Amino acid sequence: MENMGDSFIQSQFADRIGGKSFGKDTAIYKFEKIKRAKRAAMKEHPNTALIDMGVGEPDEMAYPEVVQKLQIEASLPENRGYADNGCESFCRAASRYMEEVFGVAGIDPETEILHSIGSKTALTMIPACFINPGDVVLMTTPGYPVLGTHAKYYGGEVYNMPLREENGFLPDLGAVPADICKKAKIMVLNYPNNPTGASATRAFYEEAVLFAKKNNIIVIQDAAYAALIFEGEPLSILQVPGGKDVAIELHSLSKGFNMTGWRIGFVVGNPLVVAAYGHVKDNSDSGQFIAIQKAGETALSNPWITEEISRKYSRRMDVLVQALKASGFDAKKPSGSFFLYVKAPDSAKKETGEETKFESGEEFSQWLIRNELVSTVPWDEVGAYVRFSVTFEAHGEENEKRVLQEIRNRLSQYEFSFS
Repeated sequence: MENMGDSFIQSQFADRIGGKSFGKDTAIYKFEKIKRAKRAAMKEHPNTALIDMGVGEPDEMAYPEVVQKLQIEASLPENRGYADNGCESFCRAASRYMEEVFGVAGIDPETEILHSIGSKTALTMIPACFINPGDVVLMTTPGYPVLGTHAKYYGGEVYNMPLREENGFLPDLGAVPADICKKAKIMVLNYPNNPTGASATRAFYEEAVLFAKKNNIIVIQDAAYAALIFEGEPLSILQVPGGKDVAIELHSLSKGFNMTGWRIGFVVGNPLVVAAYGHVKDNSDSGQFIAIQKAGETALSNPWITEEISRKYSRRMDVLVQALKASGFDAKKPSGSFFLYVKAPDSAKKETGEETKFESGEEFSQWLIRNELVSTVPWDEVGAYVRFSVTFEAHGEENEKRVLQEIRNRLSQYEFSFS
């Protein structure tokens, strides 16, 4: 009976997740490969510490002011119920934050902001607002694929815009074919960018707004790292004249306030797009716990927290760039985020003459984990690259220096060649 049941269920899966083939794919995805390689490396080298430079989330807890606010609000009976589409006070705090940090004044907290249970959840909902079968979503690659995955669930298509080093890891909007532009409804941007660490410029946002208006395309700017910058002022597409006519931004408290697991952020911008998101959201969830929203208000009211976190990442990035350059990597400090994206080498040669060649970023990343217990994330969509993250665990500047010096020591055993 059990086998018959399994056979029956196997035939019922939706095509969007693989249909009858769901669960039968034997391909091992890169993050699972990384996990397996880390386990194997630690088993083979029990006396060597693994240095995890692949983590894409903060290494420290939320600040005490925020945690204390959660504790207080969680004990109040008026906060126990459903939040639905959010607290008005959270939206007002987000509006003030947009003005204080990004200089975007006049955001209406009633019609132009709604909270999200993290940016990822908002990205899953937006395609439900706009995508019909045959519609196209423009997305950058390499990048975070969630919105595109859900667009495909609704019968949409994804057109990938490559991010190339020679273009500052900005998409070439002029290279998008005219027939694609006619079918496109949404363009997804993400700056500062994961995985490249690149930042947009005001000129690029101006170009993006003009491109969107010309082609009747909605811009979704995933601003998860927007305030984590090392130089200049934080940038928002809503600063650009006409930006709110075509765009929304997805802001997150995860990265800039060390609140990854709290799942709180907000959608801000064009009121029609915000209203559509709110309609789908209202039929998808019952809102984030009010106490978390109240704690989020405390975070948004203290942008110095993000500035302090940015200084830590900037400090770490300086030393990591130096360490990689010492081994021949063409490492350049990004303007923001906590990611350093560098070309993978073609080979690594030891003093003994033993040489290992790499055909991809993934091969190099796997080798680096297994041989030197340094974990990175490979990206091979547009050339062979690996992503280092400066969110490794190290408490205090001296421990940071120790970890980064250890990376330098481990890499210094090899001569790396690059094409």
